[in-house]
Amino acid sequence: MITEEEVEEALDEVRPSIQADGGDVVLDEITEDNVVKVQLVGACVGCPMSTMTLKQGVEKVLESKIPEIEEVQAV
Repeated sequence: MITEEEVEEALDEVRPSIQADGGDVVLDEITEDNVVKVQLVGACVGCPMSTMTLKQGVEKVLESKIPEIEEVQAV
């Protein structure tokens, strides 16, 4: 079972780069099938690069730290 603490620790590794651009990432939910749902907030809302930030940044780091994660989705 993936814990919120594990996910938050991994998110703390990507937050500085996202926050440097005026955005942030917030954990919304961890589903029973190991899908992590997050919200990109701040400057990330409406940014054309937010999908890339999610997939190439957030998802990549989370999956490298917590291999049990099946997917990271924006909500």
